[in-house]
Amino acid sequence: MSLTHTGVTTAPADLAPCGREDHPDCGIRDVLDRIGDKWSVLVIVELAGGPRRFRELQRAIDGISQRMLTLTVRRLERDGLVLRTVYPTVPARVDYRLTGTGTGLTHLVKALADWSRTHRAVIAEARHAYDRAHPDHDIR
Repeated sequence: MSLTHTGVTTAPADLAPCGREDHPDCGIRDVLDRIGDKWSVLVIVELAGGPRRFRELQRAIDGISQRMLTLTVRRLERDGLVLRTVYPTVPARVDYRLTGTGTGLTHLVKALADWSRTHRAVIAEARHAYDRAHPDHDIR
């Protein structure tokens, strides 16, 4: 999607199947493993506003533990989405920022967030209708 794209698309996107026997894995699983968890997306959203120190990230992301934030930024760094910079000060100062690749991902995360906000009520109603129709199925 381009920044100037304003049209509403109702037809399904033209997606080639991934992971089928006759199609080589396109790598989407690796990407989804990383950005599919809620902490990675929240870290990316927070870093989209600019570099942050560890404690700033921790305060900004409600509910994330120190251990989970450490694991999350390490994984994002390993995947080349986040850059960790250690400054030679006493005590050492460390900040995290998005790389060019990570910055490119912010447009997709924003599109997903926009889609979520737009469809929140429809999804909530669909869940409510499903739960009424299937009272014995607890899939939450």
